[in-house]
Amino acid sequence: MSEFLASIHPVAVCFIVCFAKIIEITIQALKTCMMIKGQRLRAAGLGFVECAIWGLVISAIIGTLGNNLFLLAFYCLGYATGLFLGSTLESKIALGTSNLQLVANDENTKKITAYLHENSRGYTVFDGYGATDKMNMILIILPRRDSIMVLREIRRICENHVFVVTSEVSKYSGGYGIKK
Repeated sequence: MSEFLASIHPVAVCFIVCFAKIIEITIQALKTCMMIKGQRLRAAGLGFVECAIWGLVISAIIGTLGNNLFLLAFYCLGYATGLFLGSTLESKIALGTSNLQLVANDENTKKITAYLHENSRGYTVFDGYGATDKMNMILIILPRRDSIMVLREIRRICENHVFVVTSEVSKYSGGYGIKK
């Protein structure tokens, strides 16, 4: 690999290293998210590819990285770009499950539960009291990729008069309307 890189223009080597690092770190970000969300087999496969790319890149440039600051800059640029792309890609894929906790008055609770029922979404409603009025908490567990659309529709239905807390769920079992 070192002989191949020595045979091409140094600027082209910088771009090759940068591109390979972008791919490697993007894979690393996705792999980490998959591990956290319990997708161990997929994470292991991505880890194998990540390690292979890292091994090729580092073995090809390790001897010259300290002497070539331009190559080092492209290596670092690839790393930073890979982190950005990996996190952006993961947010688009939206792995995992979300927990939505909504706090609304009785009128908006009826609107929200009607919407959830019409769309076959499971939910649980708890009675409660806020600072000035009776309120309800609506607990919804759903795939993360659906949470943005569901929240958008709920906010539209309630004219933004709903308090929302969103968090990620690592494990769950049972329940109505939850598809694994």
